[in-house]
Amino acid sequence: MKEHRNVSPRQEALNERALYQAIQSLRTPDELRAFFRDLCTPAELQAMADRWSVVAMLGKHVPYRAIQRETGVSVTTIGRVAKFLQAGNGGYAIADARLAGGRRR
Repeated sequence: MKEHRNVSPRQEALNERALYQAIQSLRTPDELRAFFRDLCTPAELQAMADRWSVVAMLGKHVPYRAIQRETGVSVTTIGRVAKFLQAGNGGYAIADARLAGGRRR
């Protein structure tokens, strides 16, 4: 859980926007890899990579238990990814569609 900080909601939003702008400025997978390895702990990177692999498997209609066996990701996390894939902010779906060339699997 995040500790209490004296940062206003406005400043938090500005910080978040600056982070997105920094990510958007990177041009290659190698640049992104270097940035995320500097920004995140190994556990944070693994958690994000695990969630992304779940997105791909859910897109192929792989059952939750099979995803769990193959990835080691908990069924709770798989369910959370599925929930956000269906009714989240649309980020998973946008990236998935773009990587699939706009085609559904």
